[in-house]
Amino acid sequence: MEKEMISKNFIEQIIEKDLSEGSYEEICTRFPPEPNGYLHIGHAKSILLNYGLAQEYHGKFNLRFDDTNPTKEKEEFVDSIKEDVAWLGADWEDRLFLASNYFPQMYEAAVKLIKKGSAYVCDLTAEEIREYRGTLTEPGKNSPYRERSVEENLKLFLEMKEGKYQDGEKVLRAKIDMSSPNINMRDPILYRVTHMTHHNTGDAWCIYPMYDFAHPIEDALEGVTHSLCTLEFEDHRPLYDWVVQELGYEKPPKQIEFAKLYLTNVVTGKRYIKKLVEDGIVDGWDDPRLVSIAALRRRGFTPESIRMFVELCGVSKANSSVDYAMLEYCIREDLKMKRPRMMAILDPIKLVIDNYPEDQVEYFDVSNNMENEELGTRKVPFSKELYIEREDFMEEPPRKYFRLFPGNEVRLMNAYFVKCESYVKDENGRVTEVHCTYDPETRSGSGFTGRKVKGTIHWVAAATAVKAEVRLYENIIDEEKGVYNEDGTLNLNPNSLTVLKDCYLEPALTEAKAYDSFQFVRNGYFCVDVKDSKKDKPVFNRIVSLKSSFKLPK
Repeated sequence: MEKEMISKNFIEQIIEKDLSEGSYEEICTRFPPEPNGYLHIGHAKSILLNYGLAQEYHGKFNLRFDDTNPTKEKEEFVDSIKEDVAWLGADWEDRLFLASNYFPQMYEAAVKLIKKGSAYVCDLTAEEIREYRGTLTEPGKNSPYRERSVEENLKLFLEMKEGKYQDGEKVLRAKIDMSSPNINMRDPILYRVTHMTHHNTGDAWCIYPMYDFAHPIEDALEGVTHSLCTLEFEDHRPLYDWVVQELGYEKPPKQIEFAKLYLTNVVTGKRYIKKLVEDGIVDGWDDPRLVSIAALRRRGFTPESIRMFVELCGVSKANSSVDYAMLEYCIREDLKMKRPRMMAILDPIKLVIDNYPEDQVEYFDVSNNMENEELGTRKVPFSKELYIEREDFMEEPPRKYFRLFPGNEVRLMNAYFVKCESYVKDENGRVTEVHCTYDPETRSGSGFTGRKVKGTIHWVAAATAVKAEVRLYENIIDEEKGVYNEDGTLNLNPNSLTVLKDCYLEPALTEAKAYDSFQFVRNGYFCVDVKDSKKDKPVFNRIVSLKSSFKLPK
């Protein structure tokens, strides 16, 4: 039998060529987030891609915080990123690095470039630098400070480090080519003066390296072989290569770009999420309506579902968008065989069985998951008064409505047939109680075949029910209108969160802990909320509804 050929993506092809040609003995990848916000679903692709390649080729995977910009970084973000990467299953072992710990080496690298005549201190303002840079169609002009002597540049750069200049007064620039067709190569800034306290190095430095200078140095110092980044860095690759070549690193790292993961109708921009948080529209960066990794975890998504999603998206060189419904498909696929199927009433109406013994409680054996017998069974209490879903009773039903209405008989799931005899309304005309009679012969599992019913409804015994809050989520974006208004603000969906305060669950759910998830019969998959759920006041988030029209593309 012929061995099935698995096609390799373009990054795997590059790595295999490099290994076979001896360019590198062992591969090393890294995930290098800037700690200026929470990670989102797009970052999950990068984490799993980098970690997956390191695993596939028996190499190493580093987690590195690219913390070269003290203006936006916080310890809170550092902690959340570590938690997210670990939760996704990417193990950096003992290789957790901070770019800021390399500041002395970066400073020395800058001095080396000055001594080679490849960098100079420039006094132009930010606006003047922009003017001198030229345009896409016109070359730039050399800075009047470009020909300073090596000695003068060394002296000025040392003075910058010693704090003798104000923010923006001087910068260190690479000396490359002001007429390069690639604007990134027109003497880019390598260092700027910023008098700010850094979350890791405190006030040790008042000059900070630019990302395009720092990143290749970090990769080289850590022995990274393949530096994977998204497509917007493609134009920066010549500068990346220039830095590692000028500094003479042996076996320099190689930058490779891949397409970002775009999801339809979601908010991933840190600026927008920050505003939603600050305006109190969402409950923090982990609000279950967002697609930050923390939010997906809180909503009830699993690492396995996100790994499946990233695999289905694949790795390519071309940007494209993926439907959010595919992410929902992945969580359904992951949970359907793993999680118990429980009874929960979200919009309750009382059902009274008039001919059932007043104080009797029976226990029915109920399968935890019809598709997976290994999950076993549980005992569910049954008594005279139950709760059912309001939509399971109608006074005047339309055709083909097979649930409860006056004179109709249905099966109570796993229990008995009941027949609707009457109902009670309040002064506003709202039905408050449905009265039925039951037939003891129709007990579930008894083999009764005397007659059939067309409808089966679920229920929870009132005496033993657990009261809970349930949160139903929709997309935070109004999908009909698209993500943004003309003025750049977000098109928010006013119904993105529905809170149901008086829901009744079967008693087995009292044992549920934060992040535990279940299928609620007919209502979808739900997860215990990590922030707000308490032992005596449980809160469940709907992860996803049961059905979708989404089909995997062929």
